Amino acid sequence: MAKSEEIIPVIKKRTIEALLEKGTRIDGRKLDEYREISVKFNVIEKAEGSAIVNIGNTMVIAGVKCVLGMPFSDTPDEGVLIVNTELIPLASPTFEPGPPGEDDIEIARVVDRGLRSTKAVDLRKLCIIQGRRVWALYIDIYALNHDGNLMDASGLAAYCALLCAKISKVSTENESIKILEEKEPLPVQHQAIPVTFAKIGDKIVVDPCYEEELIMDARLTLSFNEEGQICAIQKGGRGVFTLDEIMYCAELGRKISQDIAESIKRQLENIQ
Repeated sequence: MAKSEEIIPVIKKRTIEALLEKGTRIDGRKLDEYREISVKFNVIEKAEGSAIVNIGNTMVIAGVKCVLGMPFSDTPDEGVLIVNTELIPLASPTFEPGPPGEDDIEIARVVDRGLRSTKAVDLRKLCIIQGRRVWALYIDIYALNHDGNLMDASGLAAYCALLCAKISKVSTENESIKILEEKEPLPVQHQAIPVTFAKIGDKIVVDPCYEEELIMDARLTLSFNEEGQICAIQKGGRGVFTLDEIMYCAELGRKISQDIAESIKRQLENIQ
């Protein structure tokens, strides 16, 4: 996930591949082992909801802003959801300042698709006056430290920011809108948990670290809802996944998504 070409030393590449053959990884994990996840909620005072997610040393922050806006013409009775991602140089020397690059855009699209496909937010409940006024949700995601798997960290940060978000109640009279001081939770109705895998040679690893991403042949991200259903899928890299490998990722990803959801639930309960 680098914006500029980076060459990993041949010796380190061979070391990683040799370790994978032995069933272990460069950071000591098993091939099917996910790093520890920690979440901090409500870290941005001016945002309606926000969260910092750490996956190992990878750190991503996401904030949610809610503003009154116009609905899209094809969904006049639904609110608007827009996701933006920025990979800033602070997170990695491989990230460059300037307009969004391919990686920024891909992450934003995958996060957006994961949230929409799982129907994480009930957008119909964000409609105020059909065809005229709805709540527009802007989710801004920033990578703060890149040690691999920004895809999952970004998706989880966005989801966690939505979980703790609150929006103002409104009253309508004669099609006039009044924003009230009282707030209510955002209508989050379903889980949206991404789980990413990397293929290196003929080995599959979950939650790739930075060094593994540099040499991976292909990447696969699956988004799960609370029923363990795959609601979105994104494949990256030039390599391919066989059907058996995809089925393996689906089974392992389903279990890991449930573990991640339980971890998020426990951490969210601590602030409520």
